Amino acid sequence: MKTKVQFLDLGKQPITNNFLIKKNPKNEFFYSLKLIFHKGSKLVSLAKFVPPKKMFNERYAHRASASKTMSLAYSKLAKSIKKRFKPKSILEIGSNDGVFIKHFKKIKNLGVEPCKNLASITKQAGLKTYDEFWTQKIAKKIVNQNGKVDVIYSANTISHIHNLNETFKAIDYTLHENGVFILEDPSLVEVLKNKSYDQFYDEHAYVFSISALKNITKETGLKMFDIEKLKTHGGSNRIYFKKTSNKKIRVSKVVSDHLIKEKKLGINKIKVYKDFSKEVKNSKKKLIKIFENLKKNKEKIIGYGATYKSSTVLNYCNLNNKYIDYFLDTTPTKIGKFTPGTHIPIFKYKKISDDIRYVFLGAWNFKDEIFKKEKKFIKRGGKFISHVPYPKII
Repeated sequence: MKTKVQFLDLGKQPITNNFLIKKNPKNEFFYSLKLIFHKGSKLVSLAKFVPPKKMFNERYAHRASASKTMSLAYSKLAKSIKKRFKPKSILEIGSNDGVFIKHFKKIKNLGVEPCKNLASITKQAGLKTYDEFWTQKIAKKIVNQNGKVDVIYSANTISHIHNLNETFKAIDYTLHENGVFILEDPSLVEVLKNKSYDQFYDEHAYVFSISALKNITKETGLKMFDIEKLKTHGGSNRIYFKKTSNKKIRVSKVVSDHLIKEKKLGINKIKVYKDFSKEVKNSKKKLIKIFENLKKNKEKIIGYGATYKSSTVLNYCNLNNKYIDYFLDTTPTKIGKFTPGTHIPIFKYKKISDDIRYVFLGAWNFKDEIFKKEKKFIKRGGKFISHVPYPKII
């Protein structure tokens, strides 16, 4: 009996953070993006992982602090953690440019960030950062140098790490006996509901359900005790773990509620994923048709937010520079470059010019923020193209 079942093939895809200096580079790296369901653990993952060093290196382009929405969310969360857990020490796995960990300067704060260009930013800001991948080896090094940690936090990073068993064992080892691990990642339930297949790309080795996380952490000394639903990244979960030996922290009813809901949705059965696959294929056809119809009418289309997620959509649907003239983006490391795989130029964000009537929402998960910012564009009849939960012109 097969323990792993493939349910979706999103074709050849590039490294999403590999924004190109040249429009048509030689030997651009592509990999096959296929998704599988693990019958035993109930995990959803890439069929074949991309080598970490191809994704996380000194060219890594994402800056977490570039989004006002996320900056405010991290500030709010930091206050909540201080109030709820009163930590004397905190460690962030995947500290990026320090947008979260900077809020803990009055206590012992540590960052782990393998992208050396990002680690150098936090180091310069006086934040102790280990520019290495998260492993049991680095966990032992951190404990030897700093002692056990009260709180470990990781947002949109654990799903990037291939060896989950080692990852969670390293977290358990690093945590103080009464410590707490807080994991934040996109919700598989929301991905299925929104048909947001763009949550699957090279970095997202996994997209987690609560059921899968329960299954894979039970052997590693960790137990989830609380869950918060978030709107970030199109729908995420913030999951709180304690050590299995910790009897002081009670498990919230929210955990069993989530598990029951997932069971009712059929998230532990392959049928749900096969149905999702059919919906994704239909979504591709409808989105391409929207672009083709607009191009037949000689419309000029631009993109808004050259995100990692948009790379999956553009490459899967073959929406290259023949369909989209250029992207607008605020991230300095993307500006003046070209989108991976589809080679669409990326320009520095400015007011949408008057000759543009249609804009593809690359950053659809920040739709509310974008709509507030582009009131004048909308007022003069400008429209946005989105593919979630189904392709449409807004």
